[in-house]
Amino acid sequence: MGKIAVGIVGVTGYTGMELVRLLQYHPYFELVQVTSRQEAGRALQEIYPFLEGTSLGLLPITIPDPELMARDCDLVFLAVPHGTAMNIAAEFLKLGVKVVDLSADFRLKDKEVYATWYNVEHTQEEFLQEAVYGLPEIYEADIAQARLIANPGCYPTSAILALYPALKFELIDSEQIIIDSKSGASGAGRSAKIGTIFCEVYDNFRAYNLGKHRHTPEIEQELTFACGKEILVSFSTHLLPINRGILTTVYAPLKKKSSIDEIINIYKRFYKDKNWIRILPRNILPETRHVRGTMFCDLGLVKDERTERLIIVSAIDNLCRGASGQAIANANLMYGFDAQTGLNQSALVP
Repeated sequence: MGKIAVGIVGVTGYTGMELVRLLQYHPYFELVQVTSRQEAGRALQEIYPFLEGTSLGLLPITIPDPELMARDCDLVFLAVPHGTAMNIAAEFLKLGVKVVDLSADFRLKDKEVYATWYNVEHTQEEFLQEAVYGLPEIYEADIAQARLIANPGCYPTSAILALYPALKFELIDSEQIIIDSKSGASGAGRSAKIGTIFCEVYDNFRAYNLGKHRHTPEIEQELTFACGKEILVSFSTHLLPINRGILTTVYAPLKKKSSIDEIINIYKRFYKDKNWIRILPRNILPETRHVRGTMFCDLGLVKDERTERLIIVSAIDNLCRGASGQAIANANLMYGFDAQTGLNQSALVP
């Protein structure tokens, strides 16, 4: 069996860079086309010197053209901004090319909710309804049959995986959920912005977009699916002075008397066949350094005996598990491979 030809639209951002890193040695996918309007005409190694001397180093960067890419590519990853991806995806799908979209354009099933949060009208409602939300632990069977994947956001990945079993098994009060998340600076993208330059981020820690972060409806949508009733969460976000990683802490009142050991066992049973979910032992909490560069989601569970609250701590790498690695896991499933193919990296420590 020959390798499956893949392309990346938007190779110069952090998610594009991470896709290149992970695809470089994938046993079944071959990266054959990469695009960027700003860097077209250059070789990939000119913008990513870590590829110097490798098979991908001389791959030319071209202007994105779906018709030309469709001649060579079976699958494309869209690493472009929301509002742009939806129309590009539609072009590829009509040309018979499978799509994994890393933007937010196909994550929300309600086009009105999308327009409200992203200030863009959705122009591809036909494909919006077809898209499968790409969280392998929850939707593996659907992903395997899909031709369009809505790759989850980084914050939602950490929050949904933390809360899904607790809501599924009615362990917590679904009306009083607080999600407190912190992300490394790469989560803001690679474009130059004052708020993410070195002197603004280093030796600092700040909140942003409180009460209005665009990942909020995505989290609520998927948690609503988990328990079958509408979920409203309080979601707050913070910027950490680190490159990569997300640490999410969730607080929710327990609905019924349960010991922490019982709760841990419920989580272990729910995720028993999910190799990327690591339920940590009692009194051990996740840290971002232990998941850096990997697909792992580490979950730590604590029962606050005084307030009868469940506290869930989740750690992921925002670029790998929260974006590009998850995109490749979805592509693996779309082609009948094990989701872990090419993604079994150990953490980049220290």
